[in-house]
Amino acid sequence: MPEGHKTHFLAREHTRQFSGQPIKVSSPQGRFRGDARKVSGKVFSHSEAVGKHLFYHFDGGRLIHVHLGRYGKFRQHAVPPPAAVGQVRMRWQGADTALDLTGPTTCRVIDADTRAEVIEKLGPDPLAGGSPAKVWNRVRKSNKPIGALLLDQAVVAGVGNIFRAELLFALRWDPRTPGDQLDRPAFDRMWKALGKMMRTGLRYGKIITVSSKEAGVPLASLEGRDRFRVYGKSNCPVCGHPIETIEVASRKLYWCPSCQS
Repeated sequence: MPEGHKTHFLAREHTRQFSGQPIKVSSPQGRFRGDARKVSGKVFSHSEAVGKHLFYHFDGGRLIHVHLGRYGKFRQHAVPPPAAVGQVRMRWQGADTALDLTGPTTCRVIDADTRAEVIEKLGPDPLAGGSPAKVWNRVRKSNKPIGALLLDQAVVAGVGNIFRAELLFALRWDPRTPGDQLDRPAFDRMWKALGKMMRTGLRYGKIITVSSKEAGVPLASLEGRDRFRVYGKSNCPVCGHPIETIEVASRKLYWCPSCQS
């Protein structure tokens, strides 16, 4: 599932590519056809990311709300685009660029009030200037494991399974530590490390948690699991102990029991 860095990266790119243009919006699959008619031909203003949610603003106050979920993906084409392949929920066509969206959890036209309702349910987003004090107030009052709190979008918006594992390893924290056992200085270290990781992900359009020194190559060239320290790995890069997995908040979490004690 794309994490918060990716939605912010997409929002920036789509704004750059389409802002100020009337957009032809269609639904080759058919499931979005009625909503597509509400915005097709209108001028697109900008895209906004909040956590894992994307909001596309059009003249007249209409917005397209997209949540990619586990399977959602955008594909870009030159204009005119080729015939749609697969279940294309939504197609955009601008002056010289087209986008196909497949497999989203959510794709709908909404108004400003509905957007506000969606955002109200989310915790602060580190990439959108979210307040760490609000996150701290929720963490310090909870006896849930920090590994679960990090995935709760009502606590902090945009963190997914990879950021969670990599952040907790960077801090050398046991993912089962209850939130109410953390003190404020420890939380502040976590917030700072999380922001740095997510900003790196935004810069490169992909999660990268290793340093260029660790990788031995420029970060931009990294692909696959070479970008991570523990996620999907067999052995700890620090102590060599086998990486293990535990289930926290119904998701598999990679960790080093030796370093994260």
